[in-house]
Amino acid sequence: MSLLEVKQLRRDYGALRAVDEVSFELEAGTILGFIGPNGAGKSTTMRIIATLDTPTSGEVLLDGQSLVDAPDKARPLIGYMPDRYGTYDDVTVWEFLDFFARAYGLKGEARRKRVASVMEFTGLLPLKDKLTSALSKGMKQRVALGRTLLHDPKLLILDEPADGLDPRARIELRELLRALADQGKAILISSHILTELAEICDTCAIIEQGRLLATGKVADLLAQSHAGSAGGELMIRLAAGAEGQAAYERAERLLLEQPRVGQVVQEPGALRVRLELESGATRTQVDEAAARLLAALVGAGVPVCAFSLRELNLEDAFMTVTKGRVA
Repeated sequence: MSLLEVKQLRRDYGALRAVDEVSFELEAGTILGFIGPNGAGKSTTMRIIATLDTPTSGEVLLDGQSLVDAPDKARPLIGYMPDRYGTYDDVTVWEFLDFFARAYGLKGEARRKRVASVMEFTGLLPLKDKLTSALSKGMKQRVALGRTLLHDPKLLILDEPADGLDPRARIELRELLRALADQGKAILISSHILTELAEICDTCAIIEQGRLLATGKVADLLAQSHAGSAGGELMIRLAAGAEGQAAYERAERLLLEQPRVGQVVQEPGALRVRLELESGATRTQVDEAAARLLAALVGAGVPVCAFSLRELNLEDAFMTVTKGRVA
């Protein structure tokens, strides 16, 4: 049985339906990425799972317990980090975490050991006597994550945790989250930075306008995106030399004469070529079509110096799944 089960979740605000019949599951030890644009319903869904809001209808089960009927029993199992967090400016990192450890009911030596353990895990021990107001955004995010971990929850709900972080801080956050998943925690994380989620998530759920459009493992979503696109995209660079722009124009004309070429776009120093194959084309078929194009270019004396098939990513999956949907 999955640790978290969301069943037909709906949330209405007057005439606005923010969450519309959303269902998904999350197992212990896995990271699920919640994908969608701003206003898609991610935060509302996460707030309901965190017991901070009540659904209009539907059910949420955590470790078999209903979050709707008995939120107080489920809250000790949940660690929630909102997209906007706050820290008290006149306290140190240790004082801040110690305050919340007390709020979670930890006492005496057990509390001190837990705070120290969380600070060591999040890399905050060297900053324990520093005022939270003097921390960088990345370090404040670590403090917020540390507060979320104090009561050792089974489920972590992280709403846009990497928003505004520099590249190094994002890498460090990803490493922390993977370590937590390896400890057996289930993690629900939202972001509108899709490439970021692809690097850490085991499964993804795509939501738009309150409706869940697709769920599954990252590799499966990419495969669906590939099948739905019925083709692929090539990037070609030429050693134009003295020919200059004329070489690219000649290559463009030749490519447009070839079967399975749907579009050729000239970009600075490159050609972007859209392949069009039958629906459900396999990766092998895409590779074979690309190989035939390369052979045609080389055979015609076009000076190809770089030829690559662009790898699909979560942005492709999102665009494929949401294609044609309007507000």
